[in-house]
Amino acid sequence: MINTQSDHTYDVIIAGGGPVGLFLACELALAKCSVLVLEKNSGSCSVLKQLPFGLRGLNSVSIEALYRRGLLQQMELHKQFKTPHINSNPKPGEKASGLGHFARIPINRAKIDASQWKYRLTDALDTSLFTSMEEIETVLLKRATELGVEIMNGLHITGFTKNPEMIIVQAGETTFTSQWLVGCDGSRSIVRKAAGIEFAGTEPEFTGYSAKVDIADPEKLHTGGITNEKGMYLLSQKDYLIMQDFDGGAFHNSNQPVTREHLQAVLRKIYDADVTINKLHTATTWTDRARQATTYRKGRVLLAGDAAHIHAPLGGQGLNLGIGDGMNLGWKLAAVINGHASDELLNTYFKERYPIGAKVLDWSRAQVAIMKPDPSSRAINAIIRDLMDTSDGATYFAGRISGVNTRYDLGGDHSLVGYSVPAFKLSDGTTINDKMADALWTILAFEHNDALKSIADNERMKYIESTTTETFGLKALLIRPDGFVAWSTNKNADVDVFKRVLSSNQLISF
Repeated sequence: MINTQSDHTYDVIIAGGGPVGLFLACELALAKCSVLVLEKNSGSCSVLKQLPFGLRGLNSVSIEALYRRGLLQQMELHKQFKTPHINSNPKPGEKASGLGHFARIPINRAKIDASQWKYRLTDALDTSLFTSMEEIETVLLKRATELGVEIMNGLHITGFTKNPEMIIVQAGETTFTSQWLVGCDGSRSIVRKAAGIEFAGTEPEFTGYSAKVDIADPEKLHTGGITNEKGMYLLSQKDYLIMQDFDGGAFHNSNQPVTREHLQAVLRKIYDADVTINKLHTATTWTDRARQATTYRKGRVLLAGDAAHIHAPLGGQGLNLGIGDGMNLGWKLAAVINGHASDELLNTYFKERYPIGAKVLDWSRAQVAIMKPDPSSRAINAIIRDLMDTSDGATYFAGRISGVNTRYDLGGDHSLVGYSVPAFKLSDGTTINDKMADALWTILAFEHNDALKSIADNERMKYIESTTTETFGLKALLIRPDGFVAWSTNKNADVDVFKRVLSSNQLISF
């Protein structure tokens, strides 16, 4: 990484060089914006970002975002394994599906009715893949560097001042100037706190533990997991232990170090066996605290990723939520910087992303509610299991976890508007996903249209004309730079209507 300092004025300064900050930096740099990323860590990869601690699941929206920018093609872990975790608590005779879980209840892949996902086509990308924090940061760092993003390690923001035109960022003894500041600096975000943005939500029910250990008597444990009246235990890989102790988050909040003795006591309590831990290699704690910023923008300051929302890592939604933030914000902030839209466009970032985040937080809270060690929770858990064992239930839960139902409310006459564009197969054998690495607006026409083609005759929009086997009755559609459908028509395109809809809904003019 680059470690030099500069007095250059940037278009955007991003606090935090994790996946969200780096992904956003790449999106902005694609649009020729100057970007500085300030990362407080020195640049060496933490063991918590490596496997098994750093394991993360990608949902369909993140997979599409990474693929469309040519980034997924550089990742390897998802090719090496499909199911790194064994789902816990299957019913008698039930096998863990590896597709995902809700409160450790596995989804039965055989029960899913994919026909209910009406906009998923034959050539659609996978709905779930696995990566690690180390891998995705390595890939994003390489791309950011290629695009000219300036990255400084060992510097974290300590505060900032602002005026109507600029933000002056303080990082240690150094100051930097930019038009915009984006906090991607995690749950304890200095940017969020300095901006005075409220972080509203709920307090934790448990302390979670992830630990690499040597167990003296592993025969006393079984691979897999249990959820009982005392908590949750999961031994997903050899010597890699995950537990939830419903202590109200007391141990995590105490900031005490995790010792071998403490971890052993928690394991014995939950598993109810005299198991001995010989050695503790690495451990970290976490909770189900669920909080969300009440706004993602305050003047020239914006938030993304964990700085905007935190929740329990049940179901692996956090990374996906952050990538979605970066994909949504990137093109909008770039359009404002490049003079193609007023800064009112940035208000749609909060309007579109806040409801998605709120749903994920409630999804996390619901899982915790039916995992709690009390009779009422166990009763609801049993009912949820029965629902998930039906076709409609399995399809609903799989749709939520995979992200295939993600939709923004963008108006429009056709229900496809607001969804991620389906993987339309084009005449040249590629899909529309293969045409989006440049992050341009795209008109996709299924029959020739001179009027629409003339509109796309500029550096920010392109026109693709192609036949395909499935059009959902449409003649043309407009795809935003983030891959979501902004407009569609099943009639001969009315160019005036096209421009009016684009201007009113997206605050963009061409």
